[in-house]
Amino acid sequence: METKDYLDHLEAEAIHIMLEVAGQFERPALLFSGGKDSICLVHLAQKAFKPGKFPFPLVHIDTGHNFPEALDFRDQLVDNIGEKLIVRKVEDTIRKRKLVDASGKFPSRNALQTYTLLDTIEEFEFDVCIGGARRDEEKARAKERIFSVRDDFGQWNPKKQRPEIWDTYNGRINKGENVRAFPISNWTELDIWNYIEREEIELPNIYFTHNRQVVQTDNGQLMAYSEYLNLDDSDHIREGRVRYRTVGDMTCTAAVVSEAHTVRDIIEEIKIAKISERGATRMDDRISEAAMEDRKKNGYF
Repeated sequence: METKDYLDHLEAEAIHIMLEVAGQFERPALLFSGGKDSICLVHLAQKAFKPGKFPFPLVHIDTGHNFPEALDFRDQLVDNIGEKLIVRKVEDTIRKRKLVDASGKFPSRNALQTYTLLDTIEEFEFDVCIGGARRDEEKARAKERIFSVRDDFGQWNPKKQRPEIWDTYNGRINKGENVRAFPISNWTELDIWNYIEREEIELPNIYFTHNRQVVQTDNGQLMAYSEYLNLDDSDHIREGRVRYRTVGDMTCTAAVVSEAHTVRDIIEEIKIAKISERGATRMDDRISEAAMEDRKKNGYF
């Protein structure tokens, strides 16, 4: 009963934040990746706004290195709920801006997708983007407010965060600025999975144990074998029984060895996990101690 009451509180808070976004801004959007957190956001938006239409489109910044399962689920979900989906591709931004694509054995486009996101915000004149970031994921995200202001260059300054007292959210912005709003910022990974179990939310099968060809990195991480990797003869490709705790690009998201076939199995796994989901699986966060914060300052999600 205690878990249910706590989830009710988190759900009510998230819905309240979405309603604040709809009430305070003229051109909102919901950033959607096909991952569990953004899927929960869509579920919460349905509770907030149905049977009416969402007051915002779903926006996917497609890096071109996505897991096919996530893209298939994205399209199926959008078709089921009948909402608008806007897709903008990093590949197009690379050509348009003459950017240099990532190199190396595991080339990530996370830095490049910031350009696509900022171009999309400018194209549609979005004044707020709802995202699924949570404070427990990474220390830079722990610095964010629920309404996190970006300047007219799309940049984030952690030293210029507004106070949010008694759940009062200040959406006032100057021309050219925009806000990132995080309705599930106070949720943890375990909260997400407890909510998924309670609400019986469907997810891509990539989150559950399956057989997959993987490549082991020097750090011991298991990367999905794909056409996007730049492997050499020293790399060993093998079959593994794995699942994904978080879903990003195939080139920078590691799998974990697991036999979790159900949501309840995953919950029990998380209870004894000693490393955060991003710490265990996101290669791009290991570039430096401030890797995520540097990307966020430049306009990342």
